[in-house]
Amino acid sequence: MFIRGGRGQNHFQKEETGSASSRLSLHSNATVTRENRGDHEHTTLKDGTTIYYKDWGTGQPITFSHGWPLNADAWDAQMLFFGNLGYRVIAHDRRSHGRSSQTWDGNEMNTYADDLAELFGGLDLKDAIMVGHSTGGGVVARYIARHGTSRVAKAVLISAVPPIMVKSEHNPIGTPIEALNAIRDGVVNDRSQFYKDLSLPFFGYNRPRATISEACARTSGSRVCRMASRAPTTASRRSLKPTSPKT
Repeated sequence: MFIRGGRGQNHFQKEETGSASSRLSLHSNATVTRENRGDHEHTTLKDGTTIYYKDWGTGQPITFSHGWPLNADAWDAQMLFFGNLGYRVIAHDRRSHGRSSQTWDGNEMNTYADDLAELFGGLDLKDAIMVGHSTGGGVVARYIARHGTSRVAKAVLISAVPPIMVKSEHNPIGTPIEALNAIRDGVVNDRSQFYKDLSLPFFGYNRPRATISEACARTSGSRVCRMASRAPTTASRRSLKPTSPKT
């Protein structure tokens, strides 16, 4: 799915505060703080949540939003590919995932989209191509619904959760609520075993003649175990309903 929009406008002014960090002041009176930490960066949002992100290369930006229960590392292969083609590639760990803050509240689509909008503003991204997989596809769709397309050139949704995730009389091809309840139970009762078992079908290792990479499965399990337990137990309760643009 591709959604075309216009080029964005520069609504942000950069104020230098030293080599270790920079502060970008938004005309809306919000403030995003960027901290350089080696080969990656963290952004502190206006509510105090810290968001980890990777920002590689130069050129037209492509942003990557990961699926549950992954993090930005899931996009490394694609980021390297497009970075070598001359694009600027950015991926972040959603709140309560990976190396970002594990927050008790805000683990739902509206806040995920607003977090991404703050990252867009802090990095002053314009003419961006937004890519989202699974839950990340929902974040991309909700971002456009709440924040518009002034900074967006295209959107790509890959096996994404919109428009509605849960199976119902009006959405017969959705995921049964029993499957979502099983996910919540698995994470609460034995999250390490659950994520280990999940890695097999997630990477297609349950298909005939599939070659299983034990290293990939172990690495994936260790990554997702860093995710806050509350993220799936709250976010998966909310189906993706229509939303009004944010004012």
